[in-house]
Amino acid sequence: MGDCQFTLVIPSLNPDEKLLSTVSAAVEAGIDDILLVDDGSTAESRHYFRELENTYPQVTLLSHQENRGKGAALKTAFAYFLENRNGRFGVVTADGDGQHRMEDILACAREMMQGEPAVVLGCRDFGLENVPPRSRFGNRATSLVFRLFFQMKLSDTQTGLRAIPAAYLEELMKAKGTRYEYETNMLILLGERKIPYREVTIETLYFDDNQASHFRPIRDSLRVYGLILKYAANSLASAGVDLLAFYLLGQFVFRGNGRLAVLGATVCARLFSMVVNFALNRRFVFENNAGKLGAFVRYVCLAVPVMLVSWLAVYGISGLAPGIGSFGRTLIKLPVDTVLFLVSFRVQRRWVFQEKGGKAA
Repeated sequence: MGDCQFTLVIPSLNPDEKLLSTVSAAVEAGIDDILLVDDGSTAESRHYFRELENTYPQVTLLSHQENRGKGAALKTAFAYFLENRNGRFGVVTADGDGQHRMEDILACAREMMQGEPAVVLGCRDFGLENVPPRSRFGNRATSLVFRLFFQMKLSDTQTGLRAIPAAYLEELMKAKGTRYEYETNMLILLGERKIPYREVTIETLYFDDNQASHFRPIRDSLRVYGLILKYAANSLASAGVDLLAFYLLGQFVFRGNGRLAVLGATVCARLFSMVVNFALNRRFVFENNAGKLGAFVRYVCLAVPVMLVSWLAVYGISGLAPGIGSFGRTLIKLPVDTVLFLVSFRVQRRWVFQEKGGKAA
């Protein structure tokens, strides 16, 4: 690629000959600056890094003494780039296992450097027959989560091929995480900071059913979905408190289907669950340690309208079936509050637990 103005970043852990082929192809394609990160590989595989460093002057080797995770490796490369590569347009991150064709790497780089600056995502087609089931399921599930919780339409949430302009690197380095969850949190940050992004379709390549991947399905999935899982767990706990209180209050205190009876049960139950939910979300989900009073005021400003909407919906629907009783109203309340659960998550993340300076928790 003539007059190369970007840096190729390749994080790698315990590589094989595919890394040699990837770097060789990059040099042949005219890429003149490659940041290769050894993320604490074993002694048996480190010779690949030494060989590449000694063979190609285009390669700069960065090393972690022990494995710190792909996210940490990317952050190490980004920090080095910002400090030592002034004047370059940005970076392109790629995997060193041969799953990214050089033509696609160059296509993402060209897309990044033309038109309005934007992060470019190299997106695969997960509908193809050669896609391993776990990869297809994982991407579709994560795409649905992004659409429901973050209002972002992404066709490939797991892609490691990303072209990032230098102007956005420092901001994206603030995304939390040191392993695979960092790449997911980076996407979330794109939406939060209104950083423009575009997608480029790339070829879908998998080798040996993707057995070479270092992704650990259970442990790394928990990391990737950590924020949402914690929010869901806290919301379920709070919903349990809310539903139980709503049922007991409707059974023993606010009897009947009248408007005031449903309102009274809703308000009192929500007061119990509100305190529980605020404390759990502040401490364990959004990890906001500043401005407790301000966050609580914003939380109340959100919780009251949500409570009123819940009441009106339950009252309106239960009015269509007189005599359904407390248990029936509780069943109606469950789907109503599920919808409000999604809306509340977005508002809490963007506004309630937003730290000073506009930084989302």
